[in-house]
Amino acid sequence: MNKKMNLTAVRPTIEALLGLKTTRETDYTVRPVEKVLTMAKLKFGEREQRVIDCDRVFIYNPDAIGEWMVEKHPEIFDPLMKKVDLSENLSSMFPPVTPVCFASMYSGLEPEQHGIMKYEKPVLKVNTVFEDLAAAGKKVAIVCTAGDSIAEIFKERPIDYFIYDDHNLCNLKALELIEQDNHDLIVLYNGNYDWAIHRFRPEGRRSLKELRANIETYCKLCDAIQKYWKAHNTVLFFSPDHGCHNSILPPGNHGKNIPKDMNIRHFYSFFAGKKDY
Repeated sequence: MNKKMNLTAVRPTIEALLGLKTTRETDYTVRPVEKVLTMAKLKFGEREQRVIDCDRVFIYNPDAIGEWMVEKHPEIFDPLMKKVDLSENLSSMFPPVTPVCFASMYSGLEPEQHGIMKYEKPVLKVNTVFEDLAAAGKKVAIVCTAGDSIAEIFKERPIDYFIYDDHNLCNLKALELIEQDNHDLIVLYNGNYDWAIHRFRPEGRRSLKELRANIETYCKLCDAIQKYWKAHNTVLFFSPDHGCHNSILPPGNHGKNIPKDMNIRHFYSFFAGKKDY
């Protein structure tokens, strides 16, 4: 029986979509999400042998949305389901806390390899997809809230950073960047649902409001890409880092090796542009 893929599969998937050829040792031990590559080839074709004709990737990273929430609340995820083409069940990293997970997602490495093994936010010293894309001439942007894991651990890369105090400002900036059409990879992080679950439980009224807001944001990103990236072949990811569970203090939490924390589902939308050759 095949072992479920974990978050390390995200990096090689991005690289394969954008045609990046690197020489890292881990390139040949970490496999991409093959379903995504197969769909991209079907939607976009290949610009040369074994190189997918994809030139834009957008990663939306909402925090703490577990697979169990998708299964339990289909009515909340229904607008998302109408926008996506496929999904993949993945395993989070252990411990399932934000800096550990995103370090693995964008480095392609296990925690013991990249060095972040608990909730801490040092600048990541290992190679990531960001500097490799930059070295290949790609423009990369990170859009996130100040002090959060993505804002801290991926500092000191040759990429563009757009850091704000409020996630709503981040979302507005991301939509603006889509309209400006200058970046090959954009990463947008939203921590609002994670903030809510620690205070109101994963299924508290405020938490579900924030979850719905994440779904709405993804739908707006889809609409903006369809409007402004008509000349590009684009894959949009909905990629949470880990799940969450009910607890006592705080009312909601994550960090345990249990299905509610470890099992996540990523979603993907594909947009074929009208390209001139």
